Amino acid sequence: MTTPLDPTGTVAVESTEDWRDKKRYLWLMGLVVPSLAFIAIGGHHWTGASIFLWAGPLLVFAVIPLLDLIAGLDGSNPPDELIEELENDRYYRWVIFMYLPLQYVGFVLGIYLIATADWSVIDKVALALTLGCIGGIGINTAHELGHKRESVERWLSKVALAQSFYGHFYIEHNRGHHVRVATPEDPASSRLGETFYRFWPRTVLGSLKSSWEVEAKRYRRKDTHPFHFGNDVLNAWLMSVVLWGALVAWLGVGVLPYLILQAVVGFTLLEIVNYLEHYGMLRQKVGAEGRQRYERVAPRHSWNSNNIVTNVFLYHLQRHSDHHANPTRRYQTLRDYEESPVLPTGYAGSILLALVPPLWRKVMDPKVVAHFDGDIRLANVQPGKLEKLLKKYPAPVEEVVEQPLVDATRHEFDDEVLAARCPGCGYTYDVRSGDEAEGFAAGTAWREIPDDWCCPDCGVREKVDFVPLSDAVA
Repeated sequence: MTTPLDPTGTVAVESTEDWRDKKRYLWLMGLVVPSLAFIAIGGHHWTGASIFLWAGPLLVFAVIPLLDLIAGLDGSNPPDELIEELENDRYYRWVIFMYLPLQYVGFVLGIYLIATADWSVIDKVALALTLGCIGGIGINTAHELGHKRESVERWLSKVALAQSFYGHFYIEHNRGHHVRVATPEDPASSRLGETFYRFWPRTVLGSLKSSWEVEAKRYRRKDTHPFHFGNDVLNAWLMSVVLWGALVAWLGVGVLPYLILQAVVGFTLLEIVNYLEHYGMLRQKVGAEGRQRYERVAPRHSWNSNNIVTNVFLYHLQRHSDHHANPTRRYQTLRDYEESPVLPTGYAGSILLALVPPLWRKVMDPKVVAHFDGDIRLANVQPGKLEKLLKKYPAPVEEVVEQPLVDATRHEFDDEVLAARCPGCGYTYDVRSGDEAEGFAAGTAWREIPDDWCCPDCGVREKVDFVPLSDAVA
């Protein structure tokens, strides 16, 4: 019997009566990652075998890809009626919270041994690589925490990022990437024909620049400069300065190269995952001439995977389509969409493909072409590569008709609005109280807010998408 689809395009669950989260306790496997430091150090201590110090790279590049192939797929979705209950189950939050103490105890112990143990340089590099893998996957933990409304979770997100000195990700991902995803303007969306090695400097430097511009723009609305502790780029970097500074003061400047090495490994893991997630995907322009913007993010704009092992280790990060549609939704409730393009294997295996550009292009470029029904003119193509790609993948004979799509979610605010609600996440702007964090003083009229201002909670809906509260469902 074919499983029916619900109106959102997800696979519908027929009955909620007996549904249970079969992955409820499997999520604890994610804590294996921060435990790798103890496995590496303990295994080396008790056996003398240096192979244990390579535990991080071995897990990421060998064990998980193999387990993905063995364990297979899981495309099950929670029933819509149980999503709120799942969201409120604090067990899932504590699974995430427990990552951080394990991450930092292992990190400090690892750096201490790198500084003091009588090991070869190769052994110290191996442990630094393992710490980098832990920090890189810790960025995914920061990603899960950073999207939540609770301030404690947002601060814990910055804590998780401190090890890799990549605290600006907190702002750039939420207020930059989610706004511009699957467009040429997004430094974290890879393009058809772009290798990972070309993408890496573009996204690392572009994300850094973007995060600062986002915060500077917020402070301009406050009529002040961005050099304040409230600047979420600066206070996140400050955590790294304090952490690294304390380690260097304690253990000596000799640990600095290893700190840098593990940080580069950590944020490179993040960026190669970014490379996978939106390769070649492009949102089309909607709206009348002179008022165009990109269409809303849809499931078709993200590469997904249902390989269960990587999903458990990365807290459903591979269900990326639902994450972009509902950024504040917690990992245990993310759904699979049948219309989403699917990677050939899980993220771990796909990383291996991306590291070998000819193999990546051979596997993925035909998938991008098929996704756009043979017309790569609809894809996000690396500048200068379109003509060459069209020779390999000829577009349909018929001409592309330049006819802007209707901007269905844009509202016109003819009357004065006293309050408006984001239709995606429920954030409400009240004129009486304003939003000081966003640079809108109490009493700032709705008409004075820029049209390109995005919801500060989900980063998906712009001002023109908001619904006047009098017309919204309470």
